[in-house]
Amino acid sequence: MNISSDIKPITYLKSKSADLLNQINETHRPVIITQNGEPRAVLQDPESYENMRNAIGLLKLISQGESDVRNGRLKSQKDVFNDIENSLKEKL
Repeated sequence: MNISSDIKPITYLKSKSADLLNQINETHRPVIITQNGEPRAVLQDPESYENMRNAIGLLKLISQGESDVRNGRLKSQKDVFNDIENSLKEKL
């Protein structure tokens, strides 16, 4: 993978937007858009974006769980299942 092919100036985006969208959707690699030589935006296909958001969400949950363990906020498996069972019984 040649990352320099994934960095494009804004003028390229303006003049070849359809080509750029085809590249992004075919390769599933994001493209960095520069303005005056500085990175200003990242274009990404929807599937990769959704996968990234899901991965970030999972990482946040893992981080929260690790924090709970470190701070002693624990519950036994038996208690968790009892709580779920009781909650379901209340709804029926």
